Amino acid sequence: MRSAKSLLIASKEFAVEHRWVSWWHLWSTLVVLIVSIALAVSGYHWSIRILSSVVAGLVGVRLFIIYHDFQHNALLRESWLASIVMWISGIVMLNPPSVWKRSHDHHHKHNSKTFGASIGSFPIMTTEAFAKATYAERFAYAAARHPLTILLGYFTVFLWGMTLRPFLQSPWRHWDAGLATAFNLALIVWLLFLGIDIALLGMAVPYFVATSMGAYLFYAQHNYPSALLKPRSEWSHVEAALHSSSFIHMNPVMHWFTGNIGYHHVHHLNARIPFYRLPEAMASLEELQTPGTTSLKPRDIIACLRLKLWSPELERFVPFARKAIV
Repeated sequence: MRSAKSLLIASKEFAVEHRWVSWWHLWSTLVVLIVSIALAVSGYHWSIRILSSVVAGLVGVRLFIIYHDFQHNALLRESWLASIVMWISGIVMLNPPSVWKRSHDHHHKHNSKTFGASIGSFPIMTTEAFAKATYAERFAYAAARHPLTILLGYFTVFLWGMTLRPFLQSPWRHWDAGLATAFNLALIVWLLFLGIDIALLGMAVPYFVATSMGAYLFYAQHNYPSALLKPRSEWSHVEAALHSSSFIHMNPVMHWFTGNIGYHHVHHLNARIPFYRLPEAMASLEELQTPGTTSLKPRDIIACLRLKLWSPELERFVPFARKAIV
């Protein structure tokens, strides 16, 4: 087994994009998304429209991963055209660049520490800290990690957390968040004017699928049964990637829709690896082949959602004790 430094050096081999492959993934994803939305608002049979609407939401997750990689400088660096397309994508997807990059960069530098600000991630409290917290603090923490917060991610994580709240806190710094909010609300009004069915299938369902799926994936990437957290003094980047970031088992279709983000331990080792090279890196580096895992099976989703607090004594996540909030 390589040392942490050697593993980081070895990962750099895969942190090189194939430019034409990056462009292909971007344009093909946009084409599939546009066609899916067009079918969803078309005059075809309801079965085709509903299926297309759901597919549009899943493709939205894939587009977000491409946007996410662009913000990491993993692909299409220094391209003015990609910058424009990705900036527009961030606004439409309620992930304004000024908010997303700041919060996500913080997440990569601090994820899976037992104490620290929850910027860019779901909050984590230890069992001891939770026991000493006030009722209001317990309630806020429980609400932030509640399954409904994830399911309703459009409102909780994105419309409020990623756009409206940052804009209200710092309008000049996060003016693009205000623009994203305004665009989204204007789009709702316009589509409702065209028809309830168009608003429902052309926007509501795709956004609901994309945001709830995105919120859950982000949760399960660091909140899974075998995740290992460390205090700040013992935390290291490589250890956090290998032992605090999951590999989410999916079939090939779902790996495509989610842009291989299930290979999250690889991504946290080296965020410059393009999403389409993550499987290659995992297959080539022995240290990446035994990660903590979960899946999208109902049993595993429930197991992840039950994890609420970090127990330093047990060195694992545990559920709330009965009546813990009161």
